[in-house]
Amino acid sequence: MSGFDNFNTDFYQTSYSIDDQGQAGYGYGNTEDPYNKGYGQYDYSQQAGYAAPPPGMMQPQQPYTGQIYQPTPAFTPASSQSVYSSSFDDEPPLLEELGINFDHIWQKTLTVLHPMKAADGSIMTETDLAGPMVFCLAFGATLLLTGKIQFGYVYGISAIGCLGMYCLLNLMSMTGVSFGCVASVLGYCLLPMILLSSFGVLFSLQGLMGIIITAVIIGWCSFSASKIFISALAMDGQQLLVAYPCALLYGVFALISVF
Repeated sequence: MSGFDNFNTDFYQTSYSIDDQGQAGYGYGNTEDPYNKGYGQYDYSQQAGYAAPPPGMMQPQQPYTGQIYQPTPAFTPASSQSVYSSSFDDEPPLLEELGINFDHIWQKTLTVLHPMKAADGSIMTETDLAGPMVFCLAFGATLLLTGKIQFGYVYGISAIGCLGMYCLLNLMSMTGVSFGCVASVLGYCLLPMILLSSFGVLFSLQGLMGIIITAVIIGWCSFSASKIFISALAMDGQQLLVAYPCALLYGVFALISVF
């Protein structure tokens, strides 16, 4: 045991003493530690890249002149009415954007109902399909009152007839015409055929009186349609040539109404 104690004493002998703990270790004892200073003794102006501005560069602070909870607004926004009023005033009406003009619809309807009235070509060239859709629905509804469910035939024959008239008028006229214009004119001129189907609700159209009324209605529709096409496309002297295919088209609608 005495040998073991001597071994421990020899093993732990060192020149380090407790008095050396106050000095900085690892070879930095002679260097002054700038961060080992007490509170209030550190000089912050000696940091790299920082210099106190000269007295003339300091901007004086203006005193706050507002009230508590009522700050002075730096920007006064314009009212929403003044911002949006100018843009909304320039916007056209919604029905006009959709291509629905009740004044023009009424003028076209009067032109069809009055065959001897001169047609306004500038109005007739518009692609207005609101009136024709209503007239096609009305024609199918009056056929439905007589027990005939013919909506598919009405729209199918209308599409084929408009396509045929579109090709024919483009071959006959110098200016040409759009498909929408042809569909609009033929749809408005279907209005007298609604009267014929309405007569079929009240009495039979298969007698002599019904044949006469049917012939008058077909002539009415074809004459109105040809008059509008002639005035819109400047096809003077060709009204009979245009009225003949129109009469064939409206004759098919008349057959649906009668039989």
